[in-house]
Amino acid sequence: MDLENRISLMVDLGKYMVSGNQEWIDAKERAYRHNPWFTPAFINLAIEQIVSRYLQRDLLERWSQSHHFPQQQTNTRKVGLVMAGNIPLVGFHDFLSVFISGHHQLIKPSAKDEQLLTALLHFLHTASAESQAYFQTASLLKGCDAYIATGSNNTARYFDYYFGKYPSLIRRNRTSVAILSGDEDEADLENLADDVHLYFGLGCRNVTKIFVPENYDFQLLLRAFRKYHWLADHHRYKNNYDYQLSLAILNKQNYMTNESILLMEAESPFSPISIVHYSFYRSPDEIFQAVHSNSIQCIVGKGFIPFGKSQQPELSDYADGADTLLFLRKI
Repeated sequence: MDLENRISLMVDLGKYMVSGNQEWIDAKERAYRHNPWFTPAFINLAIEQIVSRYLQRDLLERWSQSHHFPQQQTNTRKVGLVMAGNIPLVGFHDFLSVFISGHHQLIKPSAKDEQLLTALLHFLHTASAESQAYFQTASLLKGCDAYIATGSNNTARYFDYYFGKYPSLIRRNRTSVAILSGDEDEADLENLADDVHLYFGLGCRNVTKIFVPENYDFQLLLRAFRKYHWLADHHRYKNNYDYQLSLAILNKQNYMTNESILLMEAESPFSPISIVHYSFYRSPDEIFQAVHSNSIQCIVGKGFIPFGKSQQPELSDYADGADTLLFLRKI
């Protein structure tokens, strides 16, 4: 398939993903039953973002042209993909990148997120017989020319061991932070609530820590976060909240809550489900090193990613800041 045909097939896939096709509706229902963290609302949100920001012809053409991919890939390689499963279709960007580059891919889906991908592959294989050579799945990746693997810091050590002798992109734990000035209005804080709560805070683009000026008044923030008070009705989220609240009480830790999320002062940018960490600062220079570490995916705030936009990445917003298309062009 040449580049134009590959782009057309992805555009068709986008139309399918927002259609009322019964097989696709059934796949989304299976995904929720298989993994209760994938609520229908969050599945549909992830799909909407992928279709509107990735699978539009003009966006795909500009993206591929910016990396000077030829119409016909004459140096086809097999790329092994190890996908994460923290939010619905979180590995789609890698999946799309390999296909647009013209390479073949051997995919190891996450056990937490295989229902949706399986349905999409079925559509692609049905819509285009030629596409069948481009996509395969496997429980064990062997015989690939390059690898793209996403996991935790712990699994990354194994990825380095097994894939290190090949061209590879190994992705580790990442999270996102927000910087508040204290001048934010209600709309800003409600948008920040999206950055914190969407997908239950499980994505690397979710804000898990906020930096606030000294003497910051948290009342407006906690009130704005009540926009997602309904998360407390989700049994798994509520179990996490109750557990973390119990630990805080037993350990006599200071905390603030609106009864659906906990705010706790801590240095780490990583926080457990249902908790957001915070730190005070006296001047912006104090937080420079913290927000520019290798563990930070996004910085939200005035002068950075706008409030409410962290979960709306564009095609050129690469995980870990590593240009996936550039990697694929070089192999």
